[in-house]
Amino acid sequence: MSRYQTRFRYACVAGVTALGLAVTGCTADTGGSGADGSTLVAYTGQSGDYQINFNPYSPTMIDGPGSIYEPLFFYNVARKDEPRPRLGTAFAWNKKGTELTVTLREGVKWTDGRPFTADDVVFTFDMVRKNATMNNTGFSGRTTAVDATHVKITFDKPSFSEGPQVLGKFWIVPKHLWEKIAKPAEDVMKKPVGTGPFKLAEFKPQAFTLEANPDYYAGAPAVKKIRYVALSGNQSGADALRAGQIDWNTGPVPDIKNVEKNYPGYRAVTVPMNQAALFTCSDAALGCKGPQTDPAVRKAVYYAMDRTQLNALAFENTAGEISPGFALPGRDKTLVSDKLKDRIAPMEPQADTAARLLEGAGWSKGSGGVYTKNGRQLALTVKVVAGWTDYITAVNMVAEQLKKTGIKLTVQQVSWNEWSDARGRGQFELLLDSLYQGPAPDPYYLYSYFFSSRTTAPVGETANPNFARFKDPKVDEALAALSGIDMDDTKARRPYYDTIQTRIEASMPYIPMLTGGTTSQFNAKKFTGWPTEDNLYAFPAVWGRPDNSQIYLNLKPAGK
Repeated sequence: MSRYQTRFRYACVAGVTALGLAVTGCTADTGGSGADGSTLVAYTGQSGDYQINFNPYSPTMIDGPGSIYEPLFFYNVARKDEPRPRLGTAFAWNKKGTELTVTLREGVKWTDGRPFTADDVVFTFDMVRKNATMNNTGFSGRTTAVDATHVKITFDKPSFSEGPQVLGKFWIVPKHLWEKIAKPAEDVMKKPVGTGPFKLAEFKPQAFTLEANPDYYAGAPAVKKIRYVALSGNQSGADALRAGQIDWNTGPVPDIKNVEKNYPGYRAVTVPMNQAALFTCSDAALGCKGPQTDPAVRKAVYYAMDRTQLNALAFENTAGEISPGFALPGRDKTLVSDKLKDRIAPMEPQADTAARLLEGAGWSKGSGGVYTKNGRQLALTVKVVAGWTDYITAVNMVAEQLKKTGIKLTVQQVSWNEWSDARGRGQFELLLDSLYQGPAPDPYYLYSYFFSSRTTAPVGETANPNFARFKDPKVDEALAALSGIDMDDTKARRPYYDTIQTRIEASMPYIPMLTGGTTSQFNAKKFTGWPTEDNLYAFPAVWGRPDNSQIYLNLKPAGK
């Protein structure tokens, strides 16, 4: 049996002691780790021990956004809903789109008992603006407190597109604690204090637990505890699910189409949202090293992929087509540019095109069929998280596919912590990850995150989240123009989307693989109120933040 055909074994959980529990027999215990009915056990895909970090602005944080630290409003990226109030209750723009006024919720307290005020919001926004590695949206507004329950954010130019970002993706922190921190971007916040529905109860490397905030302004959640466990990877997650030891898992399980049959008491939902890609450290001027700094190499890898095979064998056909311009083919179909060479990435390999690109860039076939240039082989290393079995299968398959084209690809499995650190600092040639969506269902946000020069950094410094080190003045200009146009004015926005998508396709700093079908399995016997395909009130991924907190607030123990 090849590594691509290996199937998960159905057995008792080998490493279940990581959950701190014993398993007897192999039958499902839908009590979820033997805990009481109000404790939810979650697995985010954490492979290896946790390293404590509850700083919501850190690229290596393990939790906090939404659950401990709240945004002003909740924006649903899964469908077009009105934003739901959290710390804010109302907001309004002036006609020019240069001033955003927000009304704040009254009577809110931090979990240390201090009152929440407009000063906390002003402090948070100023802190983010002044710290480049925390400012992954490129925020440049000036924030002032009108009074204790109102703030005004002023921009130098029309900035309508900034609304969902500052309202939905800025995690408000307590001024009285954070103003004492010399380097807030680097602090791991071991004792987080927030306004959210949960607070930290216990941290251990194998698991950490959040408990309901009894003083939460909307009332204490019905889910009293959330226990996040660390396992060895997807296989352990699937086995733990089979044994009824976890209540929420987002990741691949065998025979995903028959979850209800194979895992009695559980339900599943799949949402196409995040776009899997080979991230490249692309810009030599920012310190990237390796053959992947050559755009011809990146595009050759793109054309050498057999996406049909990858979808079938690595993702159980749950993934979908992807556009090299990174607008979602489904949700954003009216915005996928007609000016792209490929509106949709080819599902079958185009070896001739890959060869033509390489040879046009000065590469030639050497001994063993591997391309060479200036005496060096076209050899690349791709990092992948140990235990992420679908991604491991995918990169191993890509290595075989590239070999046929004349590109040597070595797969390196590393811990999540090592992978995350390398991604942030640019210390990689390739790694497999996904580009995520922004706070509202529009591709502008993904572009402003992953393709803006404001959100990257030289190798050795932390980028967040433009990990590919991509810089393009024309893309920056298009993003600046889009931020000031009403988001409902598709006609006015389209030329700028054309520019962004064609420039991305020409450079390809993130090599498109597939649009991942994000699949979650829920313990419906233990809790009610989970999202369904007919009611996607939040993006249903356990690692989706703040979406997971919105789901926790909606859940109730079964029978209550």
